[in-house]
Amino acid sequence: MLNEKYLDQLEEYLKTGQLEEDFKYSSEERRMEILDFLEKLMDVAELADEVATKLIFKGSALGQLMGLNDQK
Repeated sequence: MLNEKYLDQLEEYLKTGQLEEDFKYSSEERRMEILDFLEKLMDVAELADEVATKLIFKGSALGQLMGLNDQK
């Protein structure tokens, strides 16, 4: 399920400005697809941050303070 190669490609696509270029020259429908994709990407990134926090701090004293040890 983990695909680091895809993440690297996506990172490059964003860093190089190619996504912005594609957006600039796309139809309105395609622009909406791009914006929807970016919104979903941000939602997934937020979820990944939450999961990483749980993985890192669960079972620790800080995790207890954050209430993570009570969650499954």
